[in-house]
Amino acid sequence: MVKKFKIFLFRHGQTFYNKNKIFTGFKDSKLTPLGFKQARIIAKKLKNKKFQVAFYTRLGRSKQTLKPVLKFHPECKRLIQDNRMIERSYGFLSGKSHKSIIEKYGKEQFDNWHRNFNSRPPKGESFADVEKRVKKFIVWLKKFMKKNQVNVAISAHGNSIRLFRRIWENLSVKETEEMFVPYDKVFIYGV
Repeated sequence: MVKKFKIFLFRHGQTFYNKNKIFTGFKDSKLTPLGFKQARIIAKKLKNKKFQVAFYTRLGRSKQTLKPVLKFHPECKRLIQDNRMIERSYGFLSGKSHKSIIEKYGKEQFDNWHRNFNSRPPKGESFADVEKRVKKFIVWLKKFMKKNQVNVAISAHGNSIRLFRRIWENLSVKETEEMFVPYDKVFIYGV
């Protein structure tokens, strides 16, 4: 019988940019008080799970959310920064409010940049672009987990999780475009 290993995937808690409807992308935005509460909810949901390796990205919100989770996991001896699961780059939209983009370019263009699977904001990434790097991460992760015989936790971002779920759950483009990734949910997958 082949042993199954688990992936515990979760989104960072709400940030001030999320709360204020500002395109974040690769910009760093701190967790709100609600975001810290959501991180503690994730920590409680994972309290009785076991993982030996935790992944996070270079963005502070990923690390801030992982920190309370790790308090319950002395068995986690290895932390790995991996930016293949980083948020989607919004390019020139980063740091701008949704409202200002709608006022300047119209709702149709906003929706195209924000939700269309193949549309890239200027100097940014499309969901299709993010899918390519997430797919590479998943291929590598499966090998890593089997070779090291470990369960893993991943503190990631809403848009990269959309693509992770699309690949793992075989979701359609439409389902991916319409998906909202909650701040306090853990997605569990077996390898």
